Amino acid sequence: MQDEKSNGFPTSAGILLGLGLGAFFDGIVLHQLLQWHHMLSGWYPLNSLNNIRLNTLWDGLFHSAAYVLVLAGLYLLWQRARKDGLDWSNERCLGVMLLGWGIFNLVEGVIDHQILRLHQVNETAPEAQRVFWDIGFLLWGAAMLAMGARLVRGAQGKVHGQGDLQPH
Repeated sequence: MQDEKSNGFPTSAGILLGLGLGAFFDGIVLHQLLQWHHMLSGWYPLNSLNNIRLNTLWDGLFHSAAYVLVLAGLYLLWQRARKDGLDWSNERCLGVMLLGWGIFNLVEGVIDHQILRLHQVNETAPEAQRVFWDIGFLLWGAAMLAMGARLVRGAQGKVHGQGDLQPH
């Protein structure tokens, strides 16, 4: 990984953006659009109005945390972009964001889905099949982590004019 003190795309900003975007995708697509699960639906099933309210509140807190992660990533990116000599790299930017998103999926998938059992990926599937959705979520996270690492490694040493975006 490129050192934060170098001129390259800031790793910490990309990781935070990836974490936040991964959380937003999970919350918007899985919680809201598909309604497969909610933040605490493994502990408080959606079988009463009080449980629905509790889950909706925790979904909102989850989205608030995602928002803070994205704002922190944008702040770090903005701080770095204001300095002279920043080498923008599309590959590195996408790579570190995929690292963050992959980390989100793996941590959320292991801790929330497997250890704490807060919810599973697809709670509308038959009970015996839910583990396969959870495994798929983890494999998706691992694939993003691997793709992100590959992009970051491939971007090292690249300079402007090699397919990278140049700041104006």
